[in-house]
Amino acid sequence: MLRKLSVIAAVAGLLTAVAGPALAQHGALPAKDVHWSFEGPLGKFDQAQLQRGYKVYREVCSACHSMNLVSFRNLGDKGGPFYDKKYPNSNDNPYVKAIAKDYEVADIDNETGDAIKRPATPADRFPAPFPNEAAARASNGGALPPDMSLLAKAREEGPAHIYSIITGYAAPPPGLKMDPTQHYNQYMTGDLSSYWSGPKEHVPPGGFIAMAPPIKANQVTFDDGTPATLDQEAKDVSAFLMWAAEPKLEERKQTGFAVLAYLVLFSILLYVSYRKVWKNESH
Repeated sequence: MLRKLSVIAAVAGLLTAVAGPALAQHGALPAKDVHWSFEGPLGKFDQAQLQRGYKVYREVCSACHSMNLVSFRNLGDKGGPFYDKKYPNSNDNPYVKAIAKDYEVADIDNETGDAIKRPATPADRFPAPFPNEAAARASNGGALPPDMSLLAKAREEGPAHIYSIITGYAAPPPGLKMDPTQHYNQYMTGDLSSYWSGPKEHVPPGGFIAMAPPIKANQVTFDDGTPATLDQEAKDVSAFLMWAAEPKLEERKQTGFAVLAYLVLFSILLYVSYRKVWKNESH
């Protein structure tokens, strides 16, 4: 019985090894390898990059994508795009106040009870571009643009996935059938085998995405003079979305170092105490 199971396992392993290359062609390509300033235990957000990324989100992405979990005051928190140590309370940060005033949020008139629009304050969250899901789908060909608050953490490959999607649009290879509302992206999850008329062993990687290429070179003008190439814009907005998803990343790392230092010190004290208590005892 054991020999029979061993033979079956060996055959299954051989078939997997043979089929591996063919199966690997289905689905999305792995995300591009990108270096981020916030990688590793000592990594930190690049404030200039976060400011550029915010501008890309504000001028491009916010037309369709919400950030319902992010407040304007978060922009001025420590580690944020517009943090200024002169304003430990981010609600007092003049730059944050100026950004908030550029938005209007829904509110209720206290005297009449009527629905009104008022300038946002630092305490408000980023308003959604559409009043409801139905309106969002109607404006995007039936597709629902995802909220970007936690997008960088919701994807297994993190901000590299967002960067790869933005820069991964390509002309569909001959033999790939697609609707006019669809766009081919090599880094989008999907299985194109049912849309492919070519050889089955050459199914192209990637999938379809409803969103047209959202960013192009020089679509924004960076205040610090950084050239607004497609690659730069994609990196900056991906870094900004990583910050939006984990704004306390730097504090978490600092806390981790403090805990490790405490554990090392505690271990040393414990060892010294052990040696002192049991120094006259045989082991």
